[in-house]
Amino acid sequence: MSVTVRVPAKVNVQLAVGAARPDGFHDLANVFLAVGLYDEVTVTPADGLRVTCAGPDAAQVPLDRTNLAARAAVALAERYGHDPAVHIHIAKDIPVAGGMAGGSADGAGALVACDALWGTGASRAELLDICAELGSDVPFSLVGGAALGVGRGEKLTALEVGGTFHWVFAMAGRGLSTPAVFREFDRLAEGADIPEPIASQPLLDALAKGDPDALAAAVSNDLQPAALSLFPELADTLAAGRAAGALAALVSGSGPTTAFFARDPGAAAKVAQALAASGTCRTVRTAAGPAAGATVIARPSHEVHENPA
Repeated sequence: MSVTVRVPAKVNVQLAVGAARPDGFHDLANVFLAVGLYDEVTVTPADGLRVTCAGPDAAQVPLDRTNLAARAAVALAERYGHDPAVHIHIAKDIPVAGGMAGGSADGAGALVACDALWGTGASRAELLDICAELGSDVPFSLVGGAALGVGRGEKLTALEVGGTFHWVFAMAGRGLSTPAVFREFDRLAEGADIPEPIASQPLLDALAKGDPDALAAAVSNDLQPAALSLFPELADTLAAGRAAGALAALVSGSGPTTAFFARDPGAAAKVAQALAASGTCRTVRTAAGPAAGATVIARPSHEVHENPA
């Protein structure tokens, strides 16, 4: 009587940020790579809409209708004339408030799960349209792999990836608000001529060829100075990872998670061990990408699918 969807975290291997638009958003050139840290979202018919969560830092996850998973269920229900009476359970493994799109992943996971449970038959394009309404990172959480996101990041073009890339992620002792980081970006950039954000061709070529050295030379994050301004201690974490042999080190998205690119699994393990011993971060995880997007891993029988409670 339930559907479970597994959905990945992401790292931004490039995040180019344009000037603030009149609507307050920023145009982006956002090169996403899905990595193998996953949340699992399970939806079950219920008397009403409710959200529960378990896993690391689950207490920080909102359980009301502001949760993106709840918003996704409501959005799909409204579009197809359903009552969004489901229990959404989120098994967290993606860091919370870590710049790795955990909330967006939960939104995409709930959308795919409710679509399967209710048998709405929504097309991929319709699901992506709902994702874009929910948030800038939600469409990529649905598709996974690697993609270039433009506009607010929600307009996606799939990218070719020629190999597996190994990452280490260091979770900080506190969170960072994405809106606050963008406000700090605007403050730091005040009076500057900000170019239009474009994807780095050397970076796209490195992804396509599976070339770790070329990718390491091309990764970038325009939000990193703002994140470091608000959370200066992250510089110590970045330095510790570089000292341990990471090919590249950067803040992941709006932070505060820091991402370290390693040549192979052995190098990633060495960086992770050094970071864990450095005293500059709370926890450390390793993961490889690309990873698949939102994937149904358990679904009800055909009869339940056709006749949801």
